[in-house]
Amino acid sequence: MGLHNLKPAAGSTKSGKRIARGEGSGHGGTSTRGHKGAKSRSGYSRKIGFEGGQMPLQRRVPKFGFTNINRKEYIGINLDKLQELVDNGRISDTVTMDVLVENKLARKNELVKILGRGELKAKLNITVHKFTATAKAAIEAAGGEAVTL
Repeated sequence: MGLHNLKPAAGSTKSGKRIARGEGSGHGGTSTRGHKGAKSRSGYSRKIGFEGGQMPLQRRVPKFGFTNINRKEYIGINLDKLQELVDNGRISDTVTMDVLVENKLARKNELVKILGRGELKAKLNITVHKFTATAKAAIEAAGGEAVTL
């Protein structure tokens, strides 16, 4: 084996079109771009959503309603999930944002709301952003404390 007979493995390379290298290449003249029109010009780029002059879908579909830019999105955690963590020994007596982040129930900067589904038997001191009325009642009935951040 010498340098003169080295070649890539079969199927590992493509031989691309050699465009604009004269008529003999088969890709001279218009260089595979066709005749005239915007797409044949250099620097052409199509707008996102452009449909060839037809009214784009984004403009055809009617708009309605509005989005409140001040909306606060809360992550809901139910009482039965907290009870499950107590049963598994992952929570002992206090539940804070750090504990929830540790157990992957919420992320560090998210707002958390405790919801009232399920039954809570353990006495827990829970400190989060919000509680539903039923959740707060259930926590206090179990002998715990619901503290709002």
